[in-house]
Amino acid sequence: MRSSRSSPDKRTETGEGRTMLAVQFLRAYNFFYFSLLAVFISFLPVYLTFRGVSPAQIGVLIGMGSFVGILSQPLWGMVSDRYKTIKKIVLLTLGISVAVGFALFQSVHPAALFLLVGAMYLFMLPTDPLTESLNYRVAEQHGLSFGAIRTFGAIGYASASLIVGFAVDRLGMERLSWVYGVYGLLAFAFCLAVPDAPASGKRLSFADLRRFFAYPATLRFFLLVLVAAIPHRTNDSFLGVFVQSLGGTSGMVGQAWFVAAISEVAFFALSAWLLRTGSEIKWITLAAGLYAVRYALCAVAADPIWVVYLQVMQGITFAVFYTATIQYLYRIIPEEWKATGQTVLAVLFFGVSGIVGSIAGGWLFQHLGGSALYLGMAGVSLAGCLYSLTLWPRGTAST
Repeated sequence: MRSSRSSPDKRTETGEGRTMLAVQFLRAYNFFYFSLLAVFISFLPVYLTFRGVSPAQIGVLIGMGSFVGILSQPLWGMVSDRYKTIKKIVLLTLGISVAVGFALFQSVHPAALFLLVGAMYLFMLPTDPLTESLNYRVAEQHGLSFGAIRTFGAIGYASASLIVGFAVDRLGMERLSWVYGVYGLLAFAFCLAVPDAPASGKRLSFADLRRFFAYPATLRFFLLVLVAAIPHRTNDSFLGVFVQSLGGTSGMVGQAWFVAAISEVAFFALSAWLLRTGSEIKWITLAAGLYAVRYALCAVAADPIWVVYLQVMQGITFAVFYTATIQYLYRIIPEEWKATGQTVLAVLFFGVSGIVGSIAGGWLFQHLGGSALYLGMAGVSLAGCLYSLTLWPRGTAST
């Protein structure tokens, strides 16, 4: 009798222990996945420069990759919704990304670089929105905030940026593939242990998706995301090249990304508190305005170390902006299309904006210089800030 009374408590403790272990595995996966993403995003332009690719050509390569991402992200998001699993799709896209990325960072021939960059965007880019969807839904299932999990991704991105920058300075750019491979294998291993996202019980309906995109508020919101994301993605593509153009080293490129990512940690941790009132559009407005200030100050920086220091604004710009957009999107989108909606957001944020930002940014960088590029980015961010003011009356509108 005594053991029978205690067994429910033991089962409860065991269940809580498994839940906590699953969340810890998800946090570890975020740490290593975003470390892997840091190697790809932060150092791909630097690697291409090392291989003799010009800024304009880098812009075309990354723009081409973003176009591939536009095609691939909705596909993988809809596959995830159709089969009601996020984890299995992440394992597939992540595993291929690790193999392709390892080959990319060993490649020298321009044709091979072109093909491998395209393949990376075909598989690596869709992994990001699926990972964010996995984070959001598992956190929701276990009563945690999105930031409580995503913070570990920011820590991973920060630490990898710093480590890889100094490692490349000491070991040479030729060893970048091995660094990428180690992070990739660790991310894949921890992904195997994370729980899958809870599946929606609702039947998928293309009519529901069409109605969702027919809402004027949704279209206005996605336009705001696109305008604000263009300068952000341009910075992703050319921050390292800009730092080096001012006389900075690969180590300083790593420091810049470290400062940017570590600043995200605090704001991802605070995101649940900051956004508790539901005023996402107001926070997006603030972030867009600070984006403009950040890029304008970069444009007038004469020393690369000031560009490094200015990346501390990444937290209030990207972390707050991105968390607010996800929270707003999940509040207005139909339940059965959340993974697809997250993917559409990523298509705009990392796809369409990446094409415009990379190609136009590469042309501006090559013909007018880095300072002119960052001044233009500040202007676009300011336009996004002003446009977001028109959405304030509808900021809490629901579909």
